[in-house]
Amino acid sequence: MAAQGSVAPHADSLWLSSFLAAQAAELGAARNTLLAYGRDLKDFVAWLTRQGIGLAHAGRDQVEAYLVFCDAQGLSKATRARRLSAIRQLYRFAHEEGWRDDNPALRIKGPGASQRLPATLSLQDVERLLEAARHKGRNEAERLRNCALVELLYATGMRVSELVSLPVAAVRGDPKMILIKGKGDKERMVPLSPPARVAVQVWLAQRDAAEDKARAAGKPGSKQLFPGPGADGHITRQHFYLLIKDIAAQGGVDPACVTPHTLRHAFATHLLAGGADLRVIQTLLGHADVATTEIYTHVLDEQLKDLVLTHHPLARKR
Repeated sequence: MAAQGSVAPHADSLWLSSFLAAQAAELGAARNTLLAYGRDLKDFVAWLTRQGIGLAHAGRDQVEAYLVFCDAQGLSKATRARRLSAIRQLYRFAHEEGWRDDNPALRIKGPGASQRLPATLSLQDVERLLEAARHKGRNEAERLRNCALVELLYATGMRVSELVSLPVAAVRGDPKMILIKGKGDKERMVPLSPPARVAVQVWLAQRDAAEDKARAAGKPGSKQLFPGPGADGHITRQHFYLLIKDIAAQGGVDPACVTPHTLRHAFATHLLAGGADLRVIQTLLGHADVATTEIYTHVLDEQLKDLVLTHHPLARKR
């Protein structure tokens, strides 16, 4: 960290690049987190530029006016709260570097994100998805891959970025647990269910056979469990997002209610309903704070309330 009183960069773009580099180096922020910070702060800088002012001279009035502008644009409370958080952290960094004597965003009260319960799926819906995944694909290889993807996601509660980037070495030897590298390169172990182990090993045999043919033809091998043609060498999050929608439609589950993250929520909610300890679920999901995991207790409460209201004889209309 630079000493107090260091000279501030002359361009706002250098403020942002320095801040993002520090977030990556000092806090181990994940790539997606950095991208989100970058988008939010670039929008703030663009707004300041239209006002004829830069980051070095913006005050509390400008930050509050920007939040009013965001509200007028129809941005949600969650988005506005996230943008204020990004601005606050940028100015905290600038204050620590000695570029500013104050943090103009420090005492601004945010709009407060509306707490929405995460969407989840019933056990029956998940079973339909798993069955549909076994039959979704133009050929046997795609069907085996799709089955492995959905089985893995529901068995582990991985984030979609963790799933698609899983290295093939993680599943060699038919392990009962696999190592996942999550946000900020933090690692955690998650167990595999027997159906997920079977699906992964069947896909692995298919994948390895295809890799052997590719190498015999002089093509380089892949280190990814789910190879793809993109720059990262694996299928993309966007590809899997569209794929899970198609699988939902094929399985008779409303595609509007299904995303990769919905299956992550289903994993957590079904574990909690089965009696799993909240701390265990926190570890499996890779949550830094158990408060993040506690939201699933509210999901379960809502489901139980709905069950009573729809099935209890005294709740039925006479």
